[in-house]
Amino acid sequence: MTIGNLRYAEHLNAALKLPKPRSDAPLALDLFAGCGGLALGFEAAGIRTLGFEMDPDACRTYSRNLHGECRQVFLEPGMDLTSEADLVIGGPPCQPFSVGGLQEGSKDARDGFPVFLDAVRRYRPKLALFENVRGMMYANKAYLEQIITRLEGLGYIVEDRLIHAVQYGVPQRRERLVVVAHKGGWAFPNPENFAFTAGDALRDLDESISNPKFLTASMDAYVARYEKASKCVRPRDLHLDQPSRTVTCRNLNGATGDMLRVKLEDGRRRRLTVREGARLQSFPDWFEFEGAEGSQYNQVGNAVPPLMARALGFAVMRYLKMADSERAAQKRPGRQLALLEHG
Repeated sequence: MTIGNLRYAEHLNAALKLPKPRSDAPLALDLFAGCGGLALGFEAAGIRTLGFEMDPDACRTYSRNLHGECRQVFLEPGMDLTSEADLVIGGPPCQPFSVGGLQEGSKDARDGFPVFLDAVRRYRPKLALFENVRGMMYANKAYLEQIITRLEGLGYIVEDRLIHAVQYGVPQRRERLVVVAHKGGWAFPNPENFAFTAGDALRDLDESISNPKFLTASMDAYVARYEKASKCVRPRDLHLDQPSRTVTCRNLNGATGDMLRVKLEDGRRRRLTVREGARLQSFPDWFEFEGAEGSQYNQVGNAVPPLMARALGFAVMRYLKMADSERAAQKRPGRQLALLEHG
């Protein structure tokens, strides 16, 4: 697919071109920043970023590619992060809430929400936004309610929505919960009227793959047994005629590349390269990842898709430019929309 005369890769470069930030541009504290997927989208919308991330490779990737710096730190409640901030954003670790994990929520040592809530309390930003897996809405719905109640207690209206990344140009069927705490007048971005497939994202990369990682005969046999036992209607390969399934660390970095492996015409299967995974996540080709290959796969799989982040970033800019009187006129209760819709 093309938009006008732009192919997918060209669209990424155009949409995610980073202007030099103005000195008076709003500043976002980006907590649990990873390699900078959320920050890339926000910087493309004209927002300055300051990242905080404990993984050294991800932190170097962030600082290498973005205007904002990333500080390598293990975040804890009570830490002084900066003097002031207009926004607090981030993706607190999703493992405590993922349907692929134990879903222990607040009991999981990796829970980052105490840090996020503490930062909102300390800096009282004009808006706070976090992204997490949809699993947070189910087994951990009571904990999500607690987080929303805490934000409301700080004087914010809280709205949440299940965002489909494919609706913002990401060639991937990825659903994520986005929660926004604001002072009135917030509007989620409208879906865009186009969609890319995995084939749109990957086809021009085929000839640049120098060391393809093919599945072995024993891996193919394992895949066949697994698919038979699970009664797969369609093989768990990457189908180029549609958006991919959700990109995760596990299926990018796994030995068999489950759900993201490419099946060739001769029957062989190969895993995706880091650059192919990055394309599916909507990272432009100029964005380079630091560290060993396994670390790069994890950075890609953990990231917020930058095109989706860009849509949110422009929605934030529209909100910030709204006059206080206009915001007050639009002030409305914003109780848990996604929670109500999904029971």
